[in-house]
Amino acid sequence: MVKTNKRILRGVLMLTYLVIIGILLFLVSSVFSFLNTGADRSKMLHTEVKKVEQYLPKVTWVLDGNEGRKISQQKIKAVENDYLDAWYVKHIAYKTNTRVGIEDYFTESARENIYNILDYNKLNKISIESTTLKHNLDIEFFSEDGQLIVLKDKNALEYKKVFKDNKLILETTEVSTYKYVLLLEDGFWRIRHMVKESSEKFNSTVLKTPINITNIKGINYYPQATPWNMYGDDFDINIIKNDFRIIKKAGLNSIRIFVPYEDFGKANVNYKKLEKLKKVLDTALEIDIKVVITLFDFYGNYDVLDWTLNQRHTEKVVETFKDHEAILAWDVKNEPNLDFNSRGKENVTAWLDFMIILIKSIDKKHPVTIGWSNVESATILKDKVDVVSFHYYEDLNKFESEYLSLKEKIKDTPIILQEFGVSSYGGLWRPFVGSQEKQANYYKKIQKVLTKNKIPFMSWTLYDFDDVPKEVLGRLPWRTNPQKKFGFISNTGEKKLSYKYISKE
Repeated sequence: MVKTNKRILRGVLMLTYLVIIGILLFLVSSVFSFLNTGADRSKMLHTEVKKVEQYLPKVTWVLDGNEGRKISQQKIKAVENDYLDAWYVKHIAYKTNTRVGIEDYFTESARENIYNILDYNKLNKISIESTTLKHNLDIEFFSEDGQLIVLKDKNALEYKKVFKDNKLILETTEVSTYKYVLLLEDGFWRIRHMVKESSEKFNSTVLKTPINITNIKGINYYPQATPWNMYGDDFDINIIKNDFRIIKKAGLNSIRIFVPYEDFGKANVNYKKLEKLKKVLDTALEIDIKVVITLFDFYGNYDVLDWTLNQRHTEKVVETFKDHEAILAWDVKNEPNLDFNSRGKENVTAWLDFMIILIKSIDKKHPVTIGWSNVESATILKDKVDVVSFHYYEDLNKFESEYLSLKEKIKDTPIILQEFGVSSYGGLWRPFVGSQEKQANYYKKIQKVLTKNKIPFMSWTLYDFDDVPKEVLGRLPWRTNPQKKFGFISNTGEKKLSYKYISKE
């Protein structure tokens, strides 16, 4: 009996030993496999920087050779990734006055200066919101052992806002040249030393693109069955082509369409969406209709650290279609002034300003505008845009005087009424307010003013809609139901009484 127990105990011990050995071998092999398949720094480090989704400044390289060892394209990309990650972590640190992530991207000697700045800012209740929009990189030296790089960043474009006690005390944009020393540690490039060699204020002046819009008679366009989802799964270019023919036959010569930021893939623009947009532009060209493209719709975040993502979106769309003959103008954003209260007027205006600069740096042929929701905001950035666009849904009796007042303030830039209209809805939520007769009378009266003052226009909109997405006006029926009835054509395809005044009095 004793011998049997000993054998059982020995067997249990052996089995336990084998299990432990097996677990250890599994762990070692997993680590080995991980290290040899390209470790993801965002998984290793507690900061979890995901640069592809969060920070994408424009980067160019001077590839003219360098002193020291030859460097491969793969290593150049690794240097770029780690360098930009370091910038991003520093932006976060200065915004929050915390040290999180600094240790992972800067060596001990480089961290000391950053920590001193953070301690000083925290003590004095100072915070800095900043981003870089452009880097021009040149490797000046790559050591023979492959462990050290001297990197010059020439004319880096930096935007920053400095706050004290939560109040903005400084807003500046600089073009600076830096020299960085990077060390390879644990398979990643960390900043060891950094020097700002020069800095000057950024010249934000843009050249105007002349445009003649006096003959513009247009309309804001969505397909009837897929409003606010024009490029989705139900996209049908034949329906759109037929609509364009209706628009042309009605005496109109232009349309305004929208690019939803998230639907188009944000920074990583979906090429399938671009293909659909190209079909729309090609069809417009075929029918002889000019197109205003609004680059941002359903977007309301102007956080400085998101600017690089927004710019990559804009860059891709504008670069793709800058030479398309159907383009009339680029509209940066639909009704951005509606975000002033929630996001801050200064934030929104700065975002728009840099978008204009970016668009004009890519496309020097087509004009740029902003779709302001009212007359009051239309003078903002009037010296930067090529066309001043405003929307009008207020008292029709005041329209002419408000337009003439705006024209007095803006003498050297063309002005277009980019949106206007009235709903024919007169149902439960607005009894006796709207009707087809009242809608037709509205267009008859405003078209007289437009003709008298030679005001170019784009009305809202071609069709009545069956549904309005909650993202547009929420779910409240007294808001969504009237929005369904702004069209000149009913949801069943019948021309409403207002159709008579779609293009003239």
